[in-house]
Amino acid sequence: MSTFRVRRGRRIHSEITIPGDKSISHRSMMLAGMSQGSCVISGFLPSEDCLATLHAMRALGAVIEADASSDEGFGVTRYNVRGCAGNLQAPQEPIDCGNSGTSMRLLSGILAAQPFDSELGGDASLSARPMNRIAIPLGEMGARIEGVGDQCCPPLKIHGRSLESITYELPVASAQVKSAILLAGLFTEGTTTVIQPVITRDHTERMLRAFGVPVTHEGTHISLTGPQQIQARDFHVPGDISSAAFWLVAAAVQRGSQLTIPHIGLNPSRIGILEVLRRMGAEIAISGLVEESGEPMGALNVHGKGLQGTDIGGEEIPNIIDEIPILAVAAALAEGTTTIRDAAELRVKETDRIQAVVANLQAMGAAVEEKPDGMVIQGGKPLTGATLPSFGDHRIAMAFAIAGLFADGETVLEDTDCVRTSYPNFITTLERVALSD
Repeated sequence: MSTFRVRRGRRIHSEITIPGDKSISHRSMMLAGMSQGSCVISGFLPSEDCLATLHAMRALGAVIEADASSDEGFGVTRYNVRGCAGNLQAPQEPIDCGNSGTSMRLLSGILAAQPFDSELGGDASLSARPMNRIAIPLGEMGARIEGVGDQCCPPLKIHGRSLESITYELPVASAQVKSAILLAGLFTEGTTTVIQPVITRDHTERMLRAFGVPVTHEGTHISLTGPQQIQARDFHVPGDISSAAFWLVAAAVQRGSQLTIPHIGLNPSRIGILEVLRRMGAEIAISGLVEESGEPMGALNVHGKGLQGTDIGGEEIPNIIDEIPILAVAAALAEGTTTIRDAAELRVKETDRIQAVVANLQAMGAAVEEKPDGMVIQGGKPLTGATLPSFGDHRIAMAFAIAGLFADGETVLEDTDCVRTSYPNFITTLERVALSD
């Protein structure tokens, strides 16, 4: 088990290039692997989670070759992919999704519509996560998915068969469930429609269009008509704004900091973090906005001014759900009270993120009260270094590494190997940007 030690950091004056977007990397490799023809995926995030998807697509018949010249010190970021033209092959053994819920949920949609049986497994953390939310709608399409217990936990045994198109109203906003249904719809006769309670991340819809699949979008209704043949397209993955969030907070709370983050994904369904930080008083500017492969991207420029507390909740939660751990740290470092509500979804992530954030903030001396669907944080109380568990959760580990930059004494993060699931060079970047003299 690895540990990482953090002390009070220096003021940030830097430019940081963020690795590729995790959500987009998963989806681009899946679609390229199922496409007709050959293409190049560049900017791919070579994290453990995304590599689980890459290995799965190889097991299903895609030919994927790494371009070694693109290794940026934390892994290969460019791949040549020859797709299987929708004719997936039966995997020879269970597919290991590691810690990646995205891999498991999206692959379930694809595999449910294939003429063969398959199995999806994962590590201990993933094996405790309920998969009913995909098993139920896919079951309504005719799929047969077997899991463990009432919550259909992994491993999942998927008995592939011909499916029927459906109109499905999501009970809870979830881009992953929406994507699993749409991916199953690629192989299904008729029109498949997903109705969202609120707008969620739309990477899947944008990427399907980029790969030549017509998708209609009317309000909260997303539809496609199958079966569809995916056309190979070169695809560039922008930097991940969820990974950028750690540096945005580190710079925004520290007066006099100057930070530039180039080539970052600025999808409207992902920039809720910018809106929350601006509401807290952050000065964040966007420059050089362009669109590539259907995704907007540009540069973020941050001038540190300190932050004020705010209320976080309602319809903004689905699109900032991954950023709430670092926003909670921002709240502890801000002046005034911050309330985080409507975020019960955090309790079924890689760990119970509400409990984990509250426990670690309290260990550092912050004034925070746990609620069933969030927390209330009284900001401005000095933080003190402590030995903190990551709970095996990459976002908890990184959020509290940032907290350690603003704490008296030393902060020791335990079990930091999990950071590799989303941000392989986070620790070396932290050392360079904020800890080196």
